[in-house]
Parts: sequence; structure tokens; C-alpha cells
Amino acid sequence: MPLVRWQPFQEIDSLQREMNRLFDSLTLPSEKMGMSLFPAAELHETPDAVILKLEVPGIDIKDLDIQVSADAVVITGERKSENHTEEKGVTRSEFHYGKFHRVIPLPIRIQNTQVQANYQDGILSLTLPKAEEEKNKVVKVTIG
Repeated sequence: MPLVRWQPFQEIDSLQREMNRLFDSLTLPSEKMGMSLFPAAELHETPDAVILKLEVPGIDIKDLDIQVSADAVVITGERKSENHTEEKGVTRSEFHYGKFHRVIPLPIRIQNTQVQANYQDGILSLTLPKAEEEKNKVVKVTIG
């Protein structure tokens, strides 16, 4: 009988591959397709404001709760499923239903009393005006 040399690192690599395969099988189908459980966000800073856009397609505006502090935006919402019955047949859905909660920290302080919101075509846009002390941060320095 030939002797086989034990290679512990090869065993660890094999175990790691098996664990990765196990966790991959536990992810939700929506996560595998690139969709997540909370809306995607885009943050853009202008000289006077921060513009925050969120993808919230299929969510009624009355099902969104937006709370803005001086340094963060908290968005909570719910996509409700449609209740329908079929006599015969099978319904298959890949839509994600349920509640989400997302906290988005802001890069600068804003005036949370002056926020403007717009909801169009499934995109929620928030215009968050900068606080006055943030607008005046840039100072020209002369060398001489």
C-alpha cells in the first residue's frame, strides 16, 4: 500500500469551497439576479445641495416614510403583494415583497427643514440643501 502525504492546506481549501457553495445556495434568487432587498441609491453633490436618488419601482408613495436629519436620510417602505386568486393554474413570482429600511449617511451637514422630494417613474429624488456653514467652507489662500 503506497503512502499518501497529508496536505493540510489542500484540505482547508476544499473545506472553504464547500462552505462557499453552501452559502451561495442560501442567497435569495433576487440577490443572485443583482437586485437587493433595499433600494439602490445614487448620491450627487452640487455646490448648494446634495441630490439623493433611490430606485423604488412598484412602491406606492404612501408606503414610503422618509426622515431626514442633518447628517443622514432614513427611508422605510413596503412593497405590498397584490392579492388575487386563480381557479386553476400556478402563479410564479420573482418579485420581492415586504418591508425595507435603509439609512444613508450624508457626506456633509444639510438643512433638513428645506428638503424637497420628487417621485417619478419609480425614482425618488431628494434635494438636500447644504447647511450655510458647509457652503462657506472653501477659502481662497494667497501665497505671498
